[in-house]
Amino acid sequence: MTATIERGAATAPVASHEPPRPPTAARNRKGGFFRSSNGKKAVMAVTGAVMVLYLIAHMAGNLKIFFGATDFNEYAAFLREIGHPLVPYRTVLTLVEVVLAVSVVLHMWSAVSLARRASRARPVKYAARPKSQASGYAVQTMRYGGVIILLFVIWHLLDLTFVAVNPAGPNSEPYQRLVQGFAIGRWPVTLFYVVALLMVGLHLRHGLWSAFQTLGLAGGRRERPLKLAAAGISALLVLGFLSVPLSITIGLVK
Repeated sequence: MTATIERGAATAPVASHEPPRPPTAARNRKGGFFRSSNGKKAVMAVTGAVMVLYLIAHMAGNLKIFFGATDFNEYAAFLREIGHPLVPYRTVLTLVEVVLAVSVVLHMWSAVSLARRASRARPVKYAARPKSQASGYAVQTMRYGGVIILLFVIWHLLDLTFVAVNPAGPNSEPYQRLVQGFAIGRWPVTLFYVVALLMVGLHLRHGLWSAFQTLGLAGGRRERPLKLAAAGISALLVLGFLSVPLSITIGLVK
């Protein structure tokens, strides 16, 4: 009898003194939707869409430089006069810039938060991590490409918006700033733009493909067409943006 009792006691489950953790859904409700992984992915999707729409509109406007100085300067003036005199001068453009800046910040915040959460979910590294070309490409593109794009945006603002580093000076017309900014003598600037825009294309391609996967569209017969669509949209935007500085540098636009 004694042996039986001792054996039973030895195999009895040990009571835990830690309070039970609430279910994942309950934790998400407590922290809010935007603190959950799904919420952060939604923020990335929405802000990514905002930035893609801006890139399309921005590229279309840039291409007006091929119609001459008058058309391009009128387009630049139109951007500042949208809604005027119903609203003060440059109000709509400023609102667009604010929305874009907030979208960039939220997009970066969501990306960093999701990366940190994924790292915490697997605190112990694998002894022999399997190599994945796709995952390695995605990580490198998002990490280093994002840094290059951020530096590119800062330079772009200093060069063509605030005209702090543009040789044409603050009193010049938009067309003149663009032409002098990408003159042959400033080929390092053009080269930097080329590299940064290629990073934008890779980032955009990966983002579009990730969005298709998140929406459950990537699979079966649709996978190849959607991959081609992501690559095609990215390539068109990159070529459209690159056509302006390269045309100026090689002398097609003067």
